[in-house]
Amino acid sequence: MQLYFKKLKESAILPIRATRDSAGADLFACLEQPVTVLAGETVMIPLGIAAQPSDSKIVMLIFPRSGLASRYGITLANAVGVVDSDYRGEWMIPLHNISREDFTVTHGMRIAQVVVTPVLFPEIVETDRINETQRGTSGFGSSGL
Repeated sequence: MQLYFKKLKESAILPIRATRDSAGADLFACLEQPVTVLAGETVMIPLGIAAQPSDSKIVMLIFPRSGLASRYGITLANAVGVVDSDYRGEWMIPLHNISREDFTVTHGMRIAQVVVTPVLFPEIVETDRINETQRGTSGFGSSGL
C-alpha cells in the first residue's frame, strides 16, 4: 500500500521513518514562528500536510514520541489520535505539556509519529442479550495490580 501526502505549505516536511523497520514515521511541526506550550497547556500544532492512503481499510494512528514525553512531559492531549482514511484536511497535533516547565516547539521539530494499521468495519447490531463470561461485569482493577 502507499500513503500519499500533499504538502499544504511549502515548508512542510513529509513523514520519515527513523530506520527501515520503524513502525512509526515521525511527524514534523510546520510553523512560521516558534510556539511555546506552557506548563499544563494544550496547543494545536499544524503539520502542513494532508494524506490519502491507497487502501481505505486502514487507520492512521498518531502517537506521542517517547523522547519528548519522557524527557520533557510533552504528549498528546488525546492520548492517541485517529486519522480516518477518508479525512483530507490538514493534520494537526494537540500537544499537551504535563510538565512544570514551558516547552517551545520550532519549525521542523519531530513532535509525534504516525503508525498505519488495518481496521475492521463491523456491522453494528442491537441485541437484547449478551452472553455471560467468567469475568462478567468486573471492570477497572478487577484483575488486581
